[in-house]
Amino acid sequence: MNTIIAIVGRPNVGKSTLFNRLIQSREAIVDSVSGVTRDRHYGKSDWNGKNFSVIDTGGYVVGSDDIFEGEIRKQVQLAIEEADIIVFVVDVAEGITPMDTEVAKLLRKVEKPVFLTINKVDNSMRQEDAYEFYNLGLSSELFTISSINGSGTGELLDAITDIIPEDVEEERDELPRFAVVGRPNAGKSSFINALIGVERNIVTDIAGTTRDSIDTKYNRFGFDFNLVDTAGIRRKAKVKEDLEFYSVMRAVRTIEKCDVAIVMIDATRGFEGQDQSIFWLAEKNKKGVVILVNKWDLVEKETNTVKEYEAMVRREIAPFTDVPIIFISVLTKQRIFKAIETAVKVFENRSKRIPTSKLNETMLEIIKQNPPPAWKGKFVKVKYCMQLPTPTPQFVFFCNLPQYVRDPYKRFIKNKLRDIYDFNGVPVIIYFRQK
Repeated sequence: MNTIIAIVGRPNVGKSTLFNRLIQSREAIVDSVSGVTRDRHYGKSDWNGKNFSVIDTGGYVVGSDDIFEGEIRKQVQLAIEEADIIVFVVDVAEGITPMDTEVAKLLRKVEKPVFLTINKVDNSMRQEDAYEFYNLGLSSELFTISSINGSGTGELLDAITDIIPEDVEEERDELPRFAVVGRPNAGKSSFINALIGVERNIVTDIAGTTRDSIDTKYNRFGFDFNLVDTAGIRRKAKVKEDLEFYSVMRAVRTIEKCDVAIVMIDATRGFEGQDQSIFWLAEKNKKGVVILVNKWDLVEKETNTVKEYEAMVRREIAPFTDVPIIFISVLTKQRIFKAIETAVKVFENRSKRIPTSKLNETMLEIIKQNPPPAWKGKFVKVKYCMQLPTPTPQFVFFCNLPQYVRDPYKRFIKNKLRDIYDFNGVPVIIYFRQK
């Protein structure tokens, strides 16, 4: 299971700067996701060979007179509940403030690792000032850093990764996990209830790792899987984020643990910014995706309504448009089983393995007919290709000059792979490498 690290603290102590440095400071970074919130508060990173996710709780304060009682307390409490490791950031230039004391009071009750991180320590005098923060009463070691210039962040990351377990296959039920995700009131729970109400061959209900995610072991079409119902990804009117903090952690946790994300949208509201954020969170995590347009019975229809609506959704999710879109009504049970059949098919597509000999036979012929365009007078020759032994479809093409293969040609190859081998609903990654 991917470890989640939450950065907490009062406003203006440098949380976001530290966040940016943690997810950008090494070439080994896996991914930094734009679009999860407007200011990018979620990133995937790698240090010392350990993978982890970083969530910044900054940027969510609405100008209230009583900031701490409202937003900060909620952020810290949710970080305590949902994260595996907490990085508590304070500002050496301002010393201990009442708000730092309040945050520390919450963190002293926590049985999770807390890393007390003193920011803006960029000279020896400030190094001495940092010892004042022992008065916060946290049993953890102090880490002095300057997130602006990066000093001390390596030591902090070394200490964090020391306690992150080695990447091993998570011990869990081997059944595929289909997570039903989406904004509130899109019909997620009703969808699962409709399935369960008609086909009563449930084995068990298992409480999920978060208090509002439930696994239902389910059998249909001779295929066993776990359905995961998640609480709505909420958006408070006062918080101007596409996907606000109180739900980012739960969305991350649920989507990272699933194999296929069933993204449910409300047909009467259209494909809004928050729906897109949920979709891209699944895509960036290389999950299979099925889009369900619910409440289709409430939409006034003309001859081309379905085609026009589908075209609108595909425009919003471009360039990853090879995704099944199914129009359903949970209320009338219209096409709900088709939705599950499609999720099963997407799962099979995601697990698909193409034999190397077959792949070379097909793709090298296509490349021979449509070679990469010459670049600066240099000709790219692709010699060999193979599928990587990864949980999701990833392919490597070995050639003499990989640096001269441009993005349009990569898209062409990716689309050919999709057309020939049917990776509908699944992100496909390709690499060009030196032979």
